[in-house]
Amino acid sequence: MIRDRGTIKWTAMMLPEHVKMLREHQDGLDYGRKPELDEQKYEEFNEIICVAMEENRELKFKYYQKRKIAELIGHVHYVDEIKKELRVMDKINTMHLLKVMDIVDIEYTY
Repeated sequence: MIRDRGTIKWTAMMLPEHVKMLREHQDGLDYGRKPELDEQKYEEFNEIICVAMEENRELKFKYYQKRKIAELIGHVHYVDEIKKELRVMDKINTMHLLKVMDIVDIEYTY
């Protein structure tokens, strides 16, 4: 039976500088990384959420979950300012908790 050691067999031939450069390159790749948002975007989210709660409108949330961007459509039921999370009711009346820091985008559904 052949047992392949994968990348372990090549690490002995690499210089520490090369290993460091490869790790920096790998860290620089954007897949699986949560996008950084500024304060202006969070103010826009706040405005959208306030209007949606006042008019009982449905929103489409894009949020970061387990290295992926997920979507949720529903009504904002409650905003917990202490824990910084939203309680969103979807179409089948299931409660979802969304952390504000995980939200990437919010849109109105029509």
